Order: sequence, then structure tokens, then C-alpha cells
Amino acid sequence: MASPGTTVTRSGRASLRPVTGVALVAALGGLLFGYDTGVISGALLSIESDFGLSSFSSGVVVSSILVGAMIGAAGAGNLSDRHGRRPVLVVAAGIFTLGAAMAAFAPSAAMLTAARVVLGLGIGAASNLVPVYIAELAPPRFRGRLVGLNQLMITLGIVLAYVANYTLKDVPHDWRWMFGLAAVPAVLFGVGMLVLPESPRWLALRGEAARARAVLRRVRGDGDPAAVEAELNGLTAGPADPGAAPRRGRWRALTDRSVRPAIVAGVGLQILGQASGVNTVIYYAPKIFESSGLGSSSAVLATVGVGVVNLLMTPVGMLAVDRFGRTKLLGTGAVVMALALAGLAATLAAGGQDSSFAWLAVLFVVVFIAAVATTLNVVVFIIPSELYPLRIRGTAMSATMFSNWTMNFLVSLTFLTLLDALGGAGTFALYAAVCALLAVFTARRIPETRGKSLEQIERELTPAR
Repeated sequence: MASPGTTVTRSGRASLRPVTGVALVAALGGLLFGYDTGVISGALLSIESDFGLSSFSSGVVVSSILVGAMIGAAGAGNLSDRHGRRPVLVVAAGIFTLGAAMAAFAPSAAMLTAARVVLGLGIGAASNLVPVYIAELAPPRFRGRLVGLNQLMITLGIVLAYVANYTLKDVPHDWRWMFGLAAVPAVLFGVGMLVLPESPRWLALRGEAARARAVLRRVRGDGDPAAVEAELNGLTAGPADPGAAPRRGRWRALTDRSVRPAIVAGVGLQILGQASGVNTVIYYAPKIFESSGLGSSSAVLATVGVGVVNLLMTPVGMLAVDRFGRTKLLGTGAVVMALALAGLAATLAAGGQDSSFAWLAVLFVVVFIAAVATTLNVVVFIIPSELYPLRIRGTAMSATMFSNWTMNFLVSLTFLTLLDALGGAGTFALYAAVCALLAVFTARRIPETRGKSLEQIERELTPAR
């Protein structure tokens, strides 16, 4: 008999094609996440010229998307616990489409800022629910790499944004086209989600076992019917109460003793992961490279290289996460990240503006990004999507991703201030210390979830009464 969560074809070999197709469509939400966050880097110069923006107003336009993301992340999870994962993701696709249209036709900086907030709502909802939706449909053995498709699509979206920026840079009203192009994958995302099934785990929680069985048969293909029944029995082993999910999904349930270990692990990972400075390198790479002694052209070229490394190393992490486990991968990556940032800090301290040290600084940044791409960025969405009890999974993910986006905003906001106060060496030494703390936190607080069903994880993390 096949193990629960696998599909067996007539040849007897397991097939992931049905569930992989579902995961790829859902991960279009990740592609939109990446594109809409990355496109501003190339659009900003033209926007500043068209609207005559000051440095402050430019910063407002850029950061407004993070405000929307915080709101979207905070609200989407509770809605998904009440109404299902799929309907909320369909609404998120509509929000992405609306935001792209608003940005493309914005008549003023104020309207563009509003459009960026709307896009942020979609990003926050997608960052919350896409990993949860994929995790709840994926077989345990391959759940890590399937949820990791979301991160791969995020990096692909960033690269596509860079390509669009470069391709359209001499086109009249180029920034409007850059923003408007996002409507195409947004519509595809919405149409795709309309034809995808609801999460079988959410259906089982609502007492809809027949619908859950039909979804499992669909995503497991023509597999062993007994294996599907065994998986369904695991989903329905607990009490099913169609009216209970909304009540249990409220925010106050997150303070319950039974979910505290999972909340500490999931939220702590987001806070320390963002505080490691990963997004400062992505957002401010040209400035970092220029401060190390590179010229502006070389700094831009090095930044493109960082983006390519980020994209290419993500699939490596996707393959490794189910092979080596979440905690071992993350712990090792955090140590390498700490060493790379310590090396960068030492290089900046020793070299100043000496160009002979500049490419050594680039090397340390590349090592850091490679470690982030293969470890932290892969597991940062996987781990929380696996840890939380089904009855409050969406709401718990809201708290988790709200902490992620809030910390992202705070770190991005304070980076230049830290750079002025501590210098490059002091700033990156501080981030290196946070990475070391992340390694310790991983070893002490984050449980290993590789190969386990979501129900088994929930049982192991629930304290005995």
C-alpha cells in the first residue's frame, strides 16, 4: 500500500504532477509578490521626474507597499479560517489587478502611493495564504519543496521586474507600463484559483469529509484509494464542528497554551530573520557596494549578480529542505550568514574606500545571499505553514506575517540611520550578531517537521493537559 500523501501510477511509481500543478498556479501569488516589490527600483527615477518628488516623498511611495502588506497579512488569515483559503486568494488576485491598474494610470504621487498600498494588501494576503494553501494540499514527503515553489516564484518575480525595468526604460511613460504589466499574471492568478480546489484540511475542519475526499483524489491523481482514505482519516480524526472554525479562529485563540510553542517558533523566526539584515542587502545593494569603493556602474553590475545568485540558489534550497530537514538547513545557513556578514564588516573596516577591498566585500555579500537563498528564504514560509494547529492556522499565519512585514519595515527604515551612526563595519557586525542569535534560536525553539503530516506536527507541539 502507498503511504498517505503519495500518488501511485499504473507503473507503481509515485507521481507529483497533480499537486505540483496546483502548487504552481497558487505560487503565481508569490510571483506577483516579487514583481510588485521589485519593480519600484527601476520605476522610481522616472516617477521622481514626472511628479517632481523630494527624497521624503520618494520614500513614502516606496515604503507604502509595506504598510499595505502589514494590513493584508493581518487580515487575510482570519478571513481564510472563516471562509476558506481559495476565496481569499481569489480576492487577493483581484486586489493585485486593481492595484496594477491604479498604479499604471495614477495621475499624482498621492494616487500612486494609494495604489502601492493596494498592491501591498495583495502581497500581504499572498505571503500569508499561498504557503498555507500549498502545505495543506502537499504530501508530507514533498511538502517542503512544494511550499518552496512560492519562494522560487518570488525571486523569479523580482528578476522579471528587473528585466521589465531594463526593457522599458526608454519607452514613453515607462513606469506606467512597468506597473501595468503586473495585471497580466494577476488575472492569470485569479482565473487559476477559481478552478483550483479548496484545501482538504479546511474542508475536514468544517465537517465536509465528502468534499475533502474528492479534493484528495483530485490532487493525488489515480493513486491508491486506500491511501487517500488513510490520509482523509488523519484529517478527520479530531472533532469536526462546522460552526467552530470561526470561533476558534479569533485572535485571542493565539494566546492559548496549546499553541504557544508554535507561535514563539513561527513569530521568532520572522523577527530574527528580518533583523538579520537580509532585505537591506536586497534594497540597498548598490549603496553598500559604492561604500566599499566600487564605482556606480560596477555597483549596479554587482547588484544584478546578487539577484542572479538569489534566483539560482533558491532551487538548491528547495531540494535540500526535504532531504536534510528544516532546522539543520536553517541553523547551518544562519551560521554561514553570520560569518559572511562578519567578513563584510571586517572588510569595510579594513578597506574603507580602498577599491582593492571592494570585490572582497562583493564576495562576502554573494556568500551571504547564497546562504539566505538556500536556507532562510526557503524555510521562512515553510516552517510557520507547518507548525500551527488547523483550527487557527490562517489567523496564526496573519500574526506571523504581520511580524515579518513590520520587522521588514523597521529594518529598512533604520538601515541608513545605522549606517550613518555605526558605519558599514558596525552595522554589518550588528547584523552578524543577529544571525548568530538566529542559529541559537533555531536549535532551541524550532522543531523539525520534515516528513511528518501536519496532524502529527500538531499533536507533537500540543502540550499534555
